Amino acid sequence: MSETKLTGDTFELYCDVVGNPTPEIQWWYAEINRGDSFKQLWDGARKRRVSINTAYGANGVSVLGITRLTLEDSGTYECRASNDPKRNDLRQNPAITWIRAQATISVLQKPKINASDQIILPADSSGTPVTLQCNITTAHNPHRESFWMKNGQEIPKTRTEQRNTAYRIAKPRADDSGEYMCVYTFEMVPNANATIEVKEMAIVFQDIDNSTGRFFITNRDNYTELNIVNLDINTDPGKYECNATNVIGTTAEITILRVRSHLAPLWPFLGVLAEIIILVVIIVVYEKRKRPDDIIDGKNIFTLGANKL
Repeated sequence: MSETKLTGDTFELYCDVVGNPTPEIQWWYAEINRGDSFKQLWDGARKRRVSINTAYGANGVSVLGITRLTLEDSGTYECRASNDPKRNDLRQNPAITWIRAQATISVLQKPKINASDQIILPADSSGTPVTLQCNITTAHNPHRESFWMKNGQEIPKTRTEQRNTAYRIAKPRADDSGEYMCVYTFEMVPNANATIEVKEMAIVFQDIDNSTGRFFITNRDNYTELNIVNLDINTDPGKYECNATNVIGTTAEITILRVRSHLAPLWPFLGVLAEIIILVVIIVVYEKRKRPDDIIDGKNIFTLGANKL
């Protein structure tokens, strides 16, 4: 078995052994091209990056894990199992008293990806486009393609072969927030990725200030209602949150209140009226600027017609 990992990643190896009596399990390691110099691995080794969890029952099961991989972690890892009573006798040949299973782990330098910083979406939903960018600058070998993911799901139609990839959110909304990831794929080696957090700006809610006496709250059983009289176009618009709490937990619903001017119904009519006024002004100005030659004399036309007869 062989596997390729990137620096900073984690790997786990499993070893399941059956025997009677239940065999003892040990983990050993040898550097690449030095298969004759194995060293035993212990739980907590390599600055506590190594973990070994073993359980014995009808069979023996052991899991070797190494976190925050470095290039020096490349090598051959060996699971050894034995129920020979003399298995730990140094005078015995380990090749005879222990059965072995090996896995080769190759650790490559993780590619460097320059990615956009964390983005905070404005609370006013102004609709200003947001562009996320990634650029792979160094890699162990050329990448095959790249694509974008959001919250663990691939975003359709984002695959490209370019080193510099971008994802544009044309009209950002609250539900566009999440964890975005640009992923670069390679032949025969693990994918490389970079994460960009897109967060919605936190909204601070405060209790309603009823110093003006315009807010009235009605509560009946499982029903509540908020009434606001004499709406103020400057202070009343905004998000209103209704909270409900019981022994199980808390939930909330948010509604948005927009307040228009009392002249709002007249705006379509005023627009039409303005167009009519502009048209009349244009006609009047045009008529006043006509040259005298443009004026048709009905009498002269009649006289000329008589002469032709």
